[in-house]
Amino acid sequence: MTVTFRTSLCDLLGIEYPVIQSGMGGVAGPDLVAEVSRAGGLGILAGVQVPPEDLRGMIRRVRELTDRPFGVNLLLHSEMRPPADVAAIPEDRIRAVQTLLNRFRERLGIPPTLTRPPAVPDLVDAAIQVILGERAPVWSIGLGNPDGAIVRECHARGIKVMAMVATVEDARQVAASGVDTVVAQGSEAGGHRSTWVKRASAGRALVGTMALVPQVVDVVRVPVIAAGGLADGRGLVAALALGASGILLGTRFVATRESAAPEFWKKNLLERDGEDTTVTDVFSGLYARALRNTFSQEYAASGAPVLPWLVQRGAANDIHVASLKQGTGDYYPMWAGQGTGLIHDLPGAAEVVEAIIREARAVVADLPQRVAL
Repeated sequence: MTVTFRTSLCDLLGIEYPVIQSGMGGVAGPDLVAEVSRAGGLGILAGVQVPPEDLRGMIRRVRELTDRPFGVNLLLHSEMRPPADVAAIPEDRIRAVQTLLNRFRERLGIPPTLTRPPAVPDLVDAAIQVILGERAPVWSIGLGNPDGAIVRECHARGIKVMAMVATVEDARQVAASGVDTVVAQGSEAGGHRSTWVKRASAGRALVGTMALVPQVVDVVRVPVIAAGGLADGRGLVAALALGASGILLGTRFVATRESAAPEFWKKNLLERDGEDTTVTDVFSGLYARALRNTFSQEYAASGAPVLPWLVQRGAANDIHVASLKQGTGDYYPMWAGQGTGLIHDLPGAAEVVEAIIREARAVVADLPQRVAL
């Protein structure tokens, strides 16, 4: 018996397999995206805070590498349109953050500072215009709800719209905006929690994938994609059993040869497991799941405040850069989901897609021996 896994999502997006690679910032460049798409999945380019001309060049580079469908990811969080006004942040809050960060700077051998972080550039609307102008096959949205007008404009240009959510209510809202497919992001997922308003604590909007996916399937009429803690063919079969039409993987594709992630990030994924992750806002200002490290643990223990989204990242950027240059992940944001413990190798991205389908077929073939109906 041959199992094809041809779902409604495949027909919608024009892909062979219902396997989608997340557009994780700092990881998903043209090489990774093209390789996933060439293998029959859907690669998604990271477009967050990328200057418009650079984003246009990245989209065109993907097209040079493959003629298969691909996506471009943007975040539409409420703190991005417009970005926080750095000048309006109280001086004592800036000083408290920089005083703590100076502790890390001293260890890394970089100059201390108490100055305000740089202003955050407002790039979202320009990036949307690039996606429209380039007619990217898929626009992938995280941390926000596109309005119906922009969705209709995408459809007029042949662009499919995909929106990620972390709650059932948010799923209802993006579906009402007319998106073509909804990604249900379970709490196990790496990276930012896909809500468009920052919740009161790290423990909010944390519904597990197994519980969230069928609830979202029940309330929307478009294909649903499962995300969070998935890394192999077993996850694909489980997601389909829950009513999803496909899966979206982030952490699994970080640990591939084409990923732009630093080698120490990839190495950590191979050596650690899901218990080594934490949901924290100390890296960017918004809650996100990442591998625990010195930066996240000492920052949380210090009681220091956190600046608004992207302002926080800008304040610590010199620390992250120094950590990167010194080849250590101790002070670098290494986004990772709880599926980390399922990752044991560093293959090519196409091999990941192929392995997931092969494993899923084996699982389905084995089910009659496991289940007596």
